[in-house]
Amino acid sequence: MRTVVLEQPGRLVACDAPPPGPPAPGEALVRVRRVGVCGTDFHAFKGDQPFFAYPRILGHELGVELLEAPAAAGGLTAGDRCALEPYLECGRCVACRRGRTNCCVRLEVLGVHVDGGMREILKVPARKLHRSETLSFEQLALVETLGIGAHAVGRAGLDAGETVLVVGTGPIGLAVIQSARTRGVRVLATDVNESRLDFCRRQIGVEGAFLADASADEALREATRGEMPTVVFEATGNPESMERSFGFVASGGRMVLVGLCQAKIAFFDPEFHRREMTLLSSRNATGADFDRVLAAVEAGTLDTRPWVTHRASLSDVAGALPSWARPESGVLKAMVEV
Repeated sequence: MRTVVLEQPGRLVACDAPPPGPPAPGEALVRVRRVGVCGTDFHAFKGDQPFFAYPRILGHELGVELLEAPAAAGGLTAGDRCALEPYLECGRCVACRRGRTNCCVRLEVLGVHVDGGMREILKVPARKLHRSETLSFEQLALVETLGIGAHAVGRAGLDAGETVLVVGTGPIGLAVIQSARTRGVRVLATDVNESRLDFCRRQIGVEGAFLADASADEALREATRGEMPTVVFEATGNPESMERSFGFVASGGRMVLVGLCQAKIAFFDPEFHRREMTLLSSRNATGADFDRVLAAVEAGTLDTRPWVTHRASLSDVAGALPSWARPESGVLKAMVEV
């Protein structure tokens, strides 16, 4: 079975591995068809991904074909096309008991804490498969990224008519933008990369996209008539950007930290209290988020067409991924065809 393993930072190796055995009760055997490559994979390749151990088979954004599942697997049958929810919760902890499976105390994520999908065949819990009769494998592999954006938007509790700012227009930021636009809000965006801002304007239809330089504060004040955005989603994972984003939030507004960094971040408490800000974090997604995203993509409410900019086969990804990890490559979303 063809498999790609990240043996250590900077060393991705293609090899043969034995296929998994038959599925046990509650498990399913799937044929991996598409694997999306995300920032987590690039950080792991570079050696700066939190909660990561080597060696590891990457891959948690998966579009799969069902090969075999027990009869009681929710009506799934061989040949079904599915998005795979890669979050393996314990089902027993305080978060799981309250339905917050995305932040399970003992959460394991495929491709991060346990081996993922950059291989031909994978054995997974059948309950983690989300079937679609109409979407392509490539669209199904994008559901996980879109689900993270949908979950963050749900955390914010957006009201129609609000002005929202998304800081960082990489894949997670774009996923937030696309979900937020379905809530009847005005969306603004800022980034250090002018080409990504141009993508937001041309491909996504963002009304206001501003360069994240010294003039960003003034541009945002002008765009909001001095009031600033009522909700700010921080999707860069950059500590300096995260700290600066506190200053973008309107009085009485909310900030949602979607990006993750390995650092302490600080804010000026008197200003935080003066505006009575609400600070939230957002982690991963739930099965319900997956179902909502699937329905939205099937209905055309969420458009996946602009997303994939680079492709490679599983046999070629060990050579392609190092170049994709360089900022000058212009990767938005890379897709591996298995």
